[in-house]
Amino acid sequence: MLLRDPFTKFLYDARRSLLGWSIAIVAVGALYASFWPTMQTPEMAKALEAYPEGVLEAFNYSDLTTAAGYLGSAVYGLLVPLLTVVFAIAAGTRAVAGDEEAGTLDLVLAHPVSRARLALLRFAGVSAGVVVVTVLLGLAMVGLRGPAQLTSISLGGFAAMTLHLALFGLAFAALAFAVGAATGRRAVALGAGAGVAVLGYLANSVFPQVDGLAWAQEASPFHWYLGGSPLVDGVQPVGALLLLAGTAVLVAAGTAAFTRRDLAA
Repeated sequence: MLLRDPFTKFLYDARRSLLGWSIAIVAVGALYASFWPTMQTPEMAKALEAYPEGVLEAFNYSDLTTAAGYLGSAVYGLLVPLLTVVFAIAAGTRAVAGDEEAGTLDLVLAHPVSRARLALLRFAGVSAGVVVVTVLLGLAMVGLRGPAQLTSISLGGFAAMTLHLALFGLAFAALAFAVGAATGRRAVALGAGAGVAVLGYLANSVFPQVDGLAWAQEASPFHWYLGGSPLVDGVQPVGALLLLAGTAVLVAAGTAAFTRRDLAA
């Protein structure tokens, strides 16, 4: 189905994927958020005391004694950001490299649209998808605020956390988009995104436990996203700006590379 522009066409083609990822991420977040009342029992507290501190820190389970600490660790600190990263990388890869490897990009460019406009509108579609997923998750958390005993977290805290998660996802989408646009290879884009995600996670959670590697945390997108406790203290300007700036630079670099290179046959 041909729609009026690459933005709406991209969203239309990705509608099933977007729906599936939205349901999956919201379901995982809601499931773990609903466990908070059980975390306040003496039995659970005793069980957690048996875990080594290093193991808890490696899984971003640094504070499970408050609602904000639990939600920031169990929901926004591990599974949800990892799922968001997978979704964002896949979407960013598909924006240019997916069509190029499928052999349909030449057909798209045969229409009156420049390469730069096509790339930017495709990434705008990716961005819209990331925003939809993260906003739906935020709304679900607000909906569970009463039933899951999360009322100690303000609506502003949820809004700030949603913003940080959206910027975090956009940064990884931009990385996959840039590599895919520059190379035309899905495997390269997926590998680059996955590699940075793994290194970023280790730099934020594992490397700081090693003498001499604490500095690595400051260079991790996971730290920019989660550092400073957005659920408690609101938007963290430094982290948010670093994620936003990284996204802008990667999109600009990927678009420039795409406009200058020969397309894969």
